[in-house]
Amino acid sequence: MTARLWPEIGRYVLIFAALAITLVPTLWMVSMAFKPISEWTASGEALTWWPKEPTLDNFRFIFGTSSSELLVALEKTAWRPILASLLSATFGTIIAMLCGTAAAYAVSRFRVGGNLPLSLIQLRIFPPMAVLIPVMIMWTFLDLTDTWWGLALIYGIVTLPFSFWLMKTFFDEMPREIEEAALVEGCSRLRVFLKITFPMMLAPFASSALFVFILNWSDYLIALLLTTKDWVTIPVYMASLSSSMTGQLYGAKAALGLIAALPPVILGIAIQRYLVRGLTFGALKQ
Repeated sequence: MTARLWPEIGRYVLIFAALAITLVPTLWMVSMAFKPISEWTASGEALTWWPKEPTLDNFRFIFGTSSSELLVALEKTAWRPILASLLSATFGTIIAMLCGTAAAYAVSRFRVGGNLPLSLIQLRIFPPMAVLIPVMIMWTFLDLTDTWWGLALIYGIVTLPFSFWLMKTFFDEMPREIEEAALVEGCSRLRVFLKITFPMMLAPFASSALFVFILNWSDYLIALLLTTKDWVTIPVYMASLSSSMTGQLYGAKAALGLIAALPPVILGIAIQRYLVRGLTFGALKQ
């Protein structure tokens, strides 16, 4: 009995260790977001896990409504970066998923495209800087820099390989007999896709869209090079939160990080009924 018990104990120890590694930074960010400036600056006191005097002043500060004399006024509040991240990440995900799904269906069912799958992989093989410098020059010529739609377009292009390969894998695992039966009954290929294939692929589509959205939402390098002032995203804006008086504004950054974590979490909760099914699609295929 004892010999059988040790593997179970070791398994739970590993699980709790993994949870601690994952959750400790998150808990620290949540704690820091509610600490007043006196508790996260170098004041000689030891840092504490929980705020002694919880406050919402960090949230007020990034939205431009703080009354604290220790926090300098911001030139730009967090409203515009949040809007820029939402627009660029959302529309970039839509572009990537629509184009990737259409291309994946065509390659999976009709074997068209030739070297298209390998060509899409090349978008991720090259170092990002080697690709982004020509893109930055091109976007400047097209007057797409510092715009959310220019950022959304490049997000859609960059994450297209992920959406294509994820959806192609799911389409390959879906039995063709279902579509062939509908075609025999007189349905057009477009009607088969819209009425039969896509509803069956809704779970894989939702899980792939969440993955692509997270990639777009958390991007820093592309937004840093292609935005300058008006449409900077949350990661770029967060990097600029500093003060000559207090140095890095850790409380403000933690508050903004807490806000930035909400959209992926909300989206994941909204599609949780499809998420597990999408991630395990085809696992029980016989």
